[in-house]
Amino acid sequence: MFSEGLSSAWVPREPLPESLEVDTKPQDMSAAKGGLVIFTANSNPSSRELGRRIAERLGVELGKVQVYQEANRETRVQIEESVRGKDVFIIQTISKDVNTTIMELLIMVYACRTSCARNIIGVVPYFPYSKQCKMRKRGSIVSKLLASMMCKAGLTHLITMDLHQKEIQGFFNIPVDNLRASPFLLQYIQEEIPDYRNAVIVAKSPASAKRAQSFAERLRLGIAVIHGEAQDAESDLVDGRHSPPTVKNIGAIHPSLEIPLLIPKEKPPITVVGDVGGRIAIIVDDIIDDVDSFLAAAETLKERGAYKIFVMATHGILSSDAPRLIEESAIDEVVVTNTIPHEIQKLQCPKIKTVDISMILSEAIRRIHNGESMSYLFRNIGMDD
Repeated sequence: MFSEGLSSAWVPREPLPESLEVDTKPQDMSAAKGGLVIFTANSNPSSRELGRRIAERLGVELGKVQVYQEANRETRVQIEESVRGKDVFIIQTISKDVNTTIMELLIMVYACRTSCARNIIGVVPYFPYSKQCKMRKRGSIVSKLLASMMCKAGLTHLITMDLHQKEIQGFFNIPVDNLRASPFLLQYIQEEIPDYRNAVIVAKSPASAKRAQSFAERLRLGIAVIHGEAQDAESDLVDGRHSPPTVKNIGAIHPSLEIPLLIPKEKPPITVVGDVGGRIAIIVDDIIDDVDSFLAAAETLKERGAYKIFVMATHGILSSDAPRLIEESAIDEVVVTNTIPHEIQKLQCPKIKTVDISMILSEAIRRIHNGESMSYLFRNIGMDD
């Protein structure tokens, strides 16, 4: 059905997992009040594939727009059809050139706003800079800045998927629908791993234990947590406000003040809490970018007796040498969704598999355009998911 781009993506069966049944027959979306226009802001062919999948499910054509770079690297957007009084959905996947991708989105949103679009809804499956959502020493909360830029450009609604921190929704003063990819990943486990009943869900650090617990409870499987790994960027030790200096500076404070110092943290040796011997280990997380921590977790699980190791995540950034390192590692398969284009990485590493999530994005677009409730897409999703 799809001849290029992410055509090798695993497409989930219908109806949707976890009772997300929808009518997937093409519908005349232009019949609703205001009309519907779908644009793809990124001119990259792999990125446009997701837009084509969504448009086909909705039974509409992609809107006509030109997005390109000038000789001096300025981004230029030319909208080639009327959007006056219409609901405009702008699908933007994040390519390797993140900053150019962001400018494409902002300029297209502003162009639709000045063309009198009725509503401008951004469909950004992976929200960029989402890891920079906390204050780090003298840094800044970049995801808050990006949210303000999107709202200022004219965005009236945002559809995204598996935010790195759910609190990012509070950075926006517009509605944000944070969809979940876990139903599709759970279905992949059930249908593509024949003996998944002999599996154990693994959190590669205590920070990802809640996600692992959610997967384990839905699949009725056990859980294991790896503790004692090397310090990562999410720890308190790198946050200057929460990590007091280890040496008293008497001259810096009043002599009468005795501020107690916290005992410095010390990581214990790497341990695995839970039995993985003779089992399939499925490591779950939201983002796979720098794979060093995943490789270390896989080696630890192999030493503890796991005979197969899967890694599953929503967003497969897989930058730098990640494909080569995965190919040479003890990991048997890496499963990610098509929220981010990664066709080049798949050519470098056959272990990488793709799950198509265009179904839930197209249903979210249909419901917003027709004024239907979005709560149907969040059934059985708890506060901790």
